[in-house]
Amino acid sequence: MAMALEQTARPVELETRAAIVADRDGVILEWNRAAETIFGYTAAEAIGQSIEIVVPEEERADHWRGYRRVFASNRINYSPDHILDIEGVRRDGSRVALDAMLQPLRDDSGQIVAITALVCVQAAASAA
Repeated sequence: MAMALEQTARPVELETRAAIVADRDGVILEWNRAAETIFGYTAAEAIGQSIEIVVPEEERADHWRGYRRVFASNRINYSPDHILDIEGVRRDGSRVALDAMLQPLRDDSGQIVAITALVCVQAAASAA
């Protein structure tokens, strides 16, 4: 797994959108500067926390069902360029409309060991 994370670390910092990597338990492993800006948590605060810190409370049960399904089936049901329309919650409790793309990180045997979410604020939300 260290190899997979090491390979993504450089692109994570180069991304203009938030890049969040979480393991199979939903523990945040990587958090870039754009994620800091969007969600209000520094990398030091977010890394090691549950991904739940950015998922609205009323959506957490659905989030975990889908998250567990990815690891149980070893696949994400979206193409790498499929954009999900989701809502996130910031550190201050405010909500933000987001576009997200999910990408699996696999170990040498092909098993998904983590998920990268590439996230940006929706254009209409950022213009408001």
